[in-house]
Amino acid sequence: MMLTTPQRVRAAWKGEMRFPNVKNANIPSTKPEFLTSRTGSASLRATWLGHSCYYIEFPSGLRVLFDPVFEERCSPVQWLGPKRYTQPPCSLSDLPAVDAVIISHSHYDHLSHPSVVELAKKNPEVHFFVGLGLEKWFRQSGISKVTEMDWWQDVELTLQKKKDGAQTGTSENDDPSAPDTITARISCLPCQHSSGRSNLDQNHTLWASWAVSSGGKSVWFGGDTGYRRVPKVPPGVNDYGPEYESLPRCPQFKQIGELRGPFDLGLIPIGAYKPRHVFSWMHANPYDAVEIFKDTRCKRAMGIHWGTWVLTSEDAEEPPKLLKEALKANGLPEEGVFDVCALGETRGF
Repeated sequence: MMLTTPQRVRAAWKGEMRFPNVKNANIPSTKPEFLTSRTGSASLRATWLGHSCYYIEFPSGLRVLFDPVFEERCSPVQWLGPKRYTQPPCSLSDLPAVDAVIISHSHYDHLSHPSVVELAKKNPEVHFFVGLGLEKWFRQSGISKVTEMDWWQDVELTLQKKKDGAQTGTSENDDPSAPDTITARISCLPCQHSSGRSNLDQNHTLWASWAVSSGGKSVWFGGDTGYRRVPKVPPGVNDYGPEYESLPRCPQFKQIGELRGPFDLGLIPIGAYKPRHVFSWMHANPYDAVEIFKDTRCKRAMGIHWGTWVLTSEDAEEPPKLLKEALKANGLPEEGVFDVCALGETRGF
């Protein structure tokens, strides 16, 4: 999320907002290798494309893209605002078929006008799923295949192969291996965040996490969320220590786990969290992320919302290191359960 002017001013007044030097940041990147056909794998495949953007290939043949932002800056204009320190591992034109695009909320690091317009042009039948209040924005952008949803609402998505072999809902016209019908359940679910694209529309549209289930596999996408509201603590003190046990936690992640879980894969934010007492209500740090992982009953998880833009004060490479500390503190393996990966890398689940 790009800081609003009041947030920047308050942080500057307190002398706590510094921006890390990312000149030597080492975020590995590789060229993505997507499947050549819809039936090319029996596994759920997840490819990180930067920040919160993931391309998911379901074994059913469904292809879903979460929060695509491929611009240089996550800003209303491309001459000002947070600038990428890592480049996208591919372009939008390199992506194979996209059946559904899911948008968590309206902040510029999660919703890009040029990206969604290009996706709609390349994939004429692609369907966009958004929170309450955002449908109007998409229609004004010339995109008509959009479904607006509220928390706890589910919809069924059905893709039917056309007689010429093309798949309704995609731009893919030459894949004879595509199944005749692909079905999926899309669920709009709660999170703890905010929305807005200017100072005039703050919290006018809904922020959400999402779940997608298809072909016996399920993904929970956290998008962007906080977990607790943490007060200012002394330097070096872990706010998950005994003296802070009584801090309230957002109860809706446990509800998600109970009512929609378990999930084969969670895409859970781990970055943009310092100063902690400023951002904890809206951005999870890795310790929060592990709690969210447990609450939502994800079997595996990948970290998102890091490694792309400088949005807050923590060092660029800190989130993965802190994630391992949080996993260890919770008695979980430091690798193989909740991981991060290189930009463009695909993991199978």
